[in-house]
Amino acid sequence: MANISTAGVDPTKMGVGRAIAVLTSGGDAQGMNAAVRATVRVGLYTGAKVFFVHEGYQGLVDGGDHIRPATWESVSMMLQLGGTVIGSARCKDFQTREGRLKAASNLVKLGVTNLCVIGGDGSLTGANIFRTEWSDFHVLCLYAGKITKEEAKTSSHLNIVGMVGSIDNDFCGTDMTIGTDSALHRIIEVVDSITTTAQSHQRAFILEVMGRHCGYLALVTALACGADWVFIPEMPPDDGWEDHLCRRLTETRKAGSRLNVIIVAEGAINKAGKPITCDQLKDLVTKRLGYDTRATILGHVQRGGTPSAFDRVLGSRMGVEAVMALLEATPETPACVVSLSGNQAVRLPLMECVQVVITYNSLPFSYFLKSFYSYFYHVFLLCAPLLHQSNINVAILNVGAPCAGMNAAVRAAVRIGIIQGHNMLAVHDGFEGLALEKIEPITWNIVGEWTGKGGSELGTKRVLPGKYMEEISLNIAKYNIHALVIIGGFEAFSGALEMVQTCDRIKQSAAGTKRRVFIIETMGGYCGYLATMAGLSAGADAAYIYEEKFGIRDLERNVEHLTEKMKTTVKRGLILRNENCSSNYTTDFIFNLYSEEGKGVFDCRKNVLGHMQQGGTPTPFDRNFATKMGAKAVLWLTEKLKECYRHGRIFANTPDSACVLGMRKRGLVLQPLAELKEETDFEHRIPKNQWWLKLRPIMKILAKYKISLDTSEHTLMEHVINVSHERNILDMP
Repeated sequence: MANISTAGVDPTKMGVGRAIAVLTSGGDAQGMNAAVRATVRVGLYTGAKVFFVHEGYQGLVDGGDHIRPATWESVSMMLQLGGTVIGSARCKDFQTREGRLKAASNLVKLGVTNLCVIGGDGSLTGANIFRTEWSDFHVLCLYAGKITKEEAKTSSHLNIVGMVGSIDNDFCGTDMTIGTDSALHRIIEVVDSITTTAQSHQRAFILEVMGRHCGYLALVTALACGADWVFIPEMPPDDGWEDHLCRRLTETRKAGSRLNVIIVAEGAINKAGKPITCDQLKDLVTKRLGYDTRATILGHVQRGGTPSAFDRVLGSRMGVEAVMALLEATPETPACVVSLSGNQAVRLPLMECVQVVITYNSLPFSYFLKSFYSYFYHVFLLCAPLLHQSNINVAILNVGAPCAGMNAAVRAAVRIGIIQGHNMLAVHDGFEGLALEKIEPITWNIVGEWTGKGGSELGTKRVLPGKYMEEISLNIAKYNIHALVIIGGFEAFSGALEMVQTCDRIKQSAAGTKRRVFIIETMGGYCGYLATMAGLSAGADAAYIYEEKFGIRDLERNVEHLTEKMKTTVKRGLILRNENCSSNYTTDFIFNLYSEEGKGVFDCRKNVLGHMQQGGTPTPFDRNFATKMGAKAVLWLTEKLKECYRHGRIFANTPDSACVLGMRKRGLVLQPLAELKEETDFEHRIPKNQWWLKLRPIMKILAKYKISLDTSEHTLMEHVINVSHERNILDMP
């Protein structure tokens, strides 16, 4: 992301005199409505007129009632809805020049020169064609008398920005497309349900997932559920794969597993280009191995249901960035796509993304997805043979509060460690267990079913190592432990720092309730991330956090804001409060204040969510993110141990011998504990600088607060990375 200064620009005046139209096209995807909502509300915030285009490009061609003004209230209650509220349709008329001429005339008559398209690669390509022909259509409409000279004068060029809405995650240039995470939720729910019955009856299950010619959904599902095999179109299996598959299934049964899971992408093929189907695999396993085998084709259930919190936040962020890109565009600015790279919103030239596929039309989109290669790399690693015996002992422990995804990280760390030839040790009950000698070997099969389990199978405690340092030192020596993998939150960081110094689910909806305000307390200690992201994904009216100080005047303004809101067609409110945001303005205080001031206008309900936020099974994101982190941690340790190993001893005496692994902007990075110490507020157990605080104004703008949006920095368009050279999966980070 690159930034330039636009100091002095009033964001509430950026769109005055301009009009934006938003449409959804192609297949529907969960999260599209969040993108539409954000586009409408931010567009109105800037002073622009905003129009819905109903039924996609067909509505653009037909015009009339298909293109309607959007209001603030018209997008209320859209966040939690799946599909697309404004409709989507395949349009043959728009594929013709005559159809696009009609569409241009309809937009010019309404003064629309900014078009936001939410759809897949075909929809976005069509939008770019429309833009390149705009000047011709402009002249033709004027000569034909369909538009006036004044209308022609104000509509000389068309700006286009795209957002990729597709459950397949099959577009070049973005880590995730809108709808992919929600589809993964649907798939994992089914897989988790299937595995329980499969274990009961010792069955093999074959599951086909969608994705057209992209294997992303199948690949990530396989990693998230610990499948025995995955078939994807990008990597056709070698000849003789049938023997290899049967051998693999037999080995897992002999090792004690009571089930087998095979994931198949709908576009899976063999080396000859012939389809690999569920029925073909079922017959193979049944006839050769005699296993009781079931096949399931998920179909369109993957498109259904409510969008996940991730897709709501993604759609909202993309919508905000799309409006800014439209209003900052000039006649020379190429059509762009708003994309996600790590946790950063980026802009990429639309046709560069599409051209990658045109240039390499014999390859699927997935070949150019950084995230696809990352997942494939980790699936490859977890299936790799044992390299060699290293005589290195690596201990793994969980520290602090349990959280979903811990077990997936442990599983990945254990298996990657074993593949690297290390002796892996499990430490139960955190640092206390390390002191009390709760240490035992952990094997490949022990962690086999851990990916989908919540909590911590190893056990975890908040106890720090300080008072046990002598016992811990003795046990590290006794078990000849060369490296520690510590999985946890702030206690893990603090505990690791102590050792270095010594050694040198929740979202809430109030939909459907009339004139009611819900006040929800979230966890997070002094960190307001949960409250902020929950507020953004649920459309909250306010989220009180420690990092952003507030007082009685702010509370009064929020009550007044809700009172005015209840006079509109929107009759519900949502207030989130981080548990430690203020010692004086407690949840009870805020509840009583809102209840008293809202008498006769709205009533209040409160809910302290508590430890239910730490419960439940991990999401697909948590499973896969934890797997990648666990694998990367052990691989890094392996390399460091090689560097530090001299004359039969380990010399770990450099600052980078103890690091924290985490996400920074666009990727996973390892940072020395000593460096992070300077960036940490130990009293409140939070970083001194937090990236997500920049998202809070978006939440307030989408809730219709009259605040100023900082436009001193904005995103410049980037270029798609040159992918002409083949990438080696073994080089993936």
